[in-house]
Amino acid sequence: MNTEQIKQPFTDIFPGDLSNNPIQRNTPKVLFATVKPAGFDRPELIAFNEVLSEEIGLGKYEEKDLDFLAGNNLPENVKTYATAYAGHQFGNWAGQLGDGRAILAGEIINKDGKKTEIQWKGAGATPYSRHADGRAVLRSSVREYLMSEAMHHLGVPTTRALSLAFTGEDVVRDMMYNGNPQLEKGAVVIRTAESFLRFGHFELLSAQREYNTLQDLADFTIENYYPEITTDGIQKYKDFFEKICIRTADLMTEWFRVGFVHGVMNTDNMSVLGLTIDYGPYSMMDEYDLNFTPNTTDLPGRRYAFGKQGQISQWNLWQLANALHPLIKDEKFLEDTLNHYGSYFWEAHDKMLCRKFGFDELREGDEDFFTNWQGLMQEFHLDYTLFFNQLEKFNTNSDIKSLFEDISYSFLNDDKIKKLEDFTKKYEARLLSNTISREESLSLMRQSNPKFTLRNYLLYQCIEEINTGKTEMLGKLTRALENPYEELYPEFSVKRPAAYDDTSGCSTLSCSS
Repeated sequence: MNTEQIKQPFTDIFPGDLSNNPIQRNTPKVLFATVKPAGFDRPELIAFNEVLSEEIGLGKYEEKDLDFLAGNNLPENVKTYATAYAGHQFGNWAGQLGDGRAILAGEIINKDGKKTEIQWKGAGATPYSRHADGRAVLRSSVREYLMSEAMHHLGVPTTRALSLAFTGEDVVRDMMYNGNPQLEKGAVVIRTAESFLRFGHFELLSAQREYNTLQDLADFTIENYYPEITTDGIQKYKDFFEKICIRTADLMTEWFRVGFVHGVMNTDNMSVLGLTIDYGPYSMMDEYDLNFTPNTTDLPGRRYAFGKQGQISQWNLWQLANALHPLIKDEKFLEDTLNHYGSYFWEAHDKMLCRKFGFDELREGDEDFFTNWQGLMQEFHLDYTLFFNQLEKFNTNSDIKSLFEDISYSFLNDDKIKKLEDFTKKYEARLLSNTISREESLSLMRQSNPKFTLRNYLLYQCIEEINTGKTEMLGKLTRALENPYEELYPEFSVKRPAAYDDTSGCSTLSCSS
């Protein structure tokens, strides 16, 4: 791999702690601290994303590159660091946070001029580890590696994964935070993104009243990642905030489209580029439930439940607005922009549902149709992904019981079947009002509705298999997630087996997952 071209423009520009001291502490008035990866004596490669490596400019993998993938024996040009940020966690101000399990190698630019940041996750402690060890276990690393790639191929903006490797050491983790710590295999992931900048980076500087650095960071972000912004002065920062709002709303719409539940939407887990970032206790939807949260830490309040993600993203943007206020200095603009966010998001959301149902455009009455549909999905515990796959097969002669009984997590009695029949009659009537052909309608549905989503029980099976030294399922899941709008493996296109309903790591996870 061509690691010689990796540079660190961020550390050249912003104030930092250059001590290389990994001891956990506050680092006031700086945006990063230099720190070296722990290094691992017996790393073992599990997976490498060669297509991504070529795309970002690193090139092909050679055996000698394993050291870099594990954070060992780094080349002279790679000066590693962790960034400082703050955030609101579960609605409460948490103060300084930062890259506790992540260490940045820097940035590489490919032949087309595209910038990509490269970061280890699980390579050791940093000043921001908050009394933790900075390591990662196999299960969380497999989940990050596979899910970030799955989201990319679904067409959802996301960070991506370059490599997955065993570290050769065991790590102690209390998976469910219930006083039962166990040894687990350690692993390290390299993940990539155009930038890992978060709402929390801006919150930190604003809270510390480091307004000059705050402006420098906003200018840096605009220059590097929002080149379409060409205004000056306060208007530049207004445009910046508006574009972050739009990207965030568009991202939430995509999460709803594919049935993704992040599980821990703290402001420090929100990207200013509108990327899905920090794959922890996430889940793809099995049975449709607006109140579903996969995160045990989010119970019983369910702040980050599936149906609340649009609302929470707006709340998080309010916190970003507060952070950027010293640059924008216009409360009414910020308030109007955030009030508009809700209407923009819901219109985008409903247009997305139109595409999933094969409707030509959003029409009067569609909102009532969607509300009725949501009620049926929730009441009958229908599988979100499989429902739309089955709906593509619907026609006037369809037997409704046969169409839906195998995708319900509850028994469909005669009363429920009657309600589904009434619903499909309304659906058929709505399709007849389309100005596009049935084939064009089906094309919209096929582009919007994946045949494969990376469910937690499949990840659980894969992790268990890798723990025994096998990678057959890893290969199959990788091929399936790279082709999510095709049905490569019919055995994956079924509802979650009942055996996994109450299995930790399948239905619920903790933040350490």
